[in-house]
Amino acid sequence: MTVPTGCMFTHIIRGDGKKITYQNAGVDCGFVGALNAGFCNWRIDFTYADTDNKTYRTSRGKTHTECEIHPMRDNAPQTLPRYGRACAHLNINGTRRVSQCHHITK
Repeated sequence: MTVPTGCMFTHIIRGDGKKITYQNAGVDCGFVGALNAGFCNWRIDFTYADTDNKTYRTSRGKTHTECEIHPMRDNAPQTLPRYGRACAHLNINGTRRVSQCHHITK
């Protein structure tokens, strides 16, 4: 399964430096994409990696067995111990389908 035409996976981070004040990820569908049956057995995970691309933290989301057209997840505010990268991953039936990352820099 891929993200249907008319849909996009979004990942939003707000904050300053290593301090994340808001983080959200989800699927936004419009027009034809909004007519699909939805995403079933989905989960959104957040991962954090250092500048050497070594993942040091994972926030695993809850698996949702119901089908949703706009799956979405917020993550708690936090201060990261290192600069590097923050990513959001959409998993369907336990398989990673799409990711989006942001570089966390000085």
